[in-house]
Amino acid sequence: MAKRLRQAENRRLRNRAVKTRIKTTGRQALTVIDSGDAQQAPAAVREAVRALDRAATKHVIHRKTAARRKSKLTKHLNAMAPSAAEPQAPSDDAE
Repeated sequence: MAKRLRQAENRRLRNRAVKTRIKTTGRQALTVIDSGDAQQAPAAVREAVRALDRAATKHVIHRKTAARRKSKLTKHLNAMAPSAAEPQAPSDDAE
């Protein structure tokens, strides 16, 4: 019984650290997106998605929870600046 308690305590501490990292990277990504920085936003979202994927792989959070949070971040990123996400093709209106 004592070994099971030690294992549970170690897992609790590890899971708490992972969840804290998820929240921090998610907050940082949303902050960068809200600031409108088109250069740093994709990198910040990538880092947050990576943290979510790792947590889901290790069963710290449910995989569908990770998918939902990744979707939310991506949605914010895509809404930030559609022109920054995709370069515009030259128009043929000049002819």
